[in-house]
Amino acid sequence: MKILLAIQATGNGHISRAQAVYPILQKYGEVDVLVSGTQSSVPKAFPVKYQLKGLSFIIGKKGGVDLVRSFFHFDWWQFFKHVFTFPVQEYDIIINDFEPVVAWACKWRKKTSYGLSHQAAVAHPSSPKPSGDFAWSKWILNYYAPSTYAFGFHFKPYDAAIFTPIIRPKVRHLQSVNAGHYTVYLPAYHHQHLASFLSQFADVHWHIFSKDATSNVYFKNVTIYPVGDDAFLLSMASSNGVLCGAGFEAPAEALYLKKKLAVVPMKNQYEQYCNAAALADMGVPVWFDLFNEKAALAKWIVSVQTITVDYPEQTHDIISLIVSNNKFNYLEPFALHA
Repeated sequence: MKILLAIQATGNGHISRAQAVYPILQKYGEVDVLVSGTQSSVPKAFPVKYQLKGLSFIIGKKGGVDLVRSFFHFDWWQFFKHVFTFPVQEYDIIINDFEPVVAWACKWRKKTSYGLSHQAAVAHPSSPKPSGDFAWSKWILNYYAPSTYAFGFHFKPYDAAIFTPIIRPKVRHLQSVNAGHYTVYLPAYHHQHLASFLSQFADVHWHIFSKDATSNVYFKNVTIYPVGDDAFLLSMASSNGVLCGAGFEAPAEALYLKKKLAVVPMKNQYEQYCNAAALADMGVPVWFDLFNEKAALAKWIVSVQTITVDYPEQTHDIISLIVSNNKFNYLEPFALHA
């Protein structure tokens, strides 16, 4: 059996999830991996057969996604060329984690594909949504990477086809302790701005992980580290708390490790606003402009936050459902059709 695993590499969550999915897929057949996107800093623990540019959103330095730069950064000619020529017909099963080239290639050739992503759960009508009009963002969420059938992951199982997060083995094997520092990962902010702001809390030591840092930088009570998966996980596992964006994997892993958590959603990022709504319902502080939340941050630092989650290992069961080609009726309204 030939299996294609298509992965979006904007951000780190998709690659992190694939680290758990790939070895399970290998038990069922020959697995080829396609990765598109250029914004991931997590090393790939598996061979990549196809590396495409895809459609990567550009993360700015002021707290959000730069939609204008992203649009003009897209290589539309190359994208459509790959859509019309990629050999999806050569594969028996195609599993897609929000990757647009393979998604639209399957759509073009009427090839069945299985969405396996957090975005599929966010799009589900049962999942928490922010207030406001996000028509354009909802359109992108539904049409960026359509699939025939969809399985989703969220902080809670809001529907029968929504599962709790995949916690990769590397995280499950960590020992959670409290060394007193706070771990920070906010890639939409430049580390210099973060260090200047966070250093005002002189009684706290901060570990900032930055995509713009090339070596460790020490500034008062702040240490700035280059983004690295192992270093970040060790810092998070030994932290007193985690301050990060309202993505999916990092908050889910922090909750799994029983860490105090606060999130800052990226601006112009509807998916993160949805995540923030879900996390707020669970009791996690959400701040939309970190630099205006000095009092709230000070209160969070001295607070005791207890949020209990149950994230069992269920990746084998989910993959088994897909590989055995079980198509449940309850998935149909959940399918992201375009």
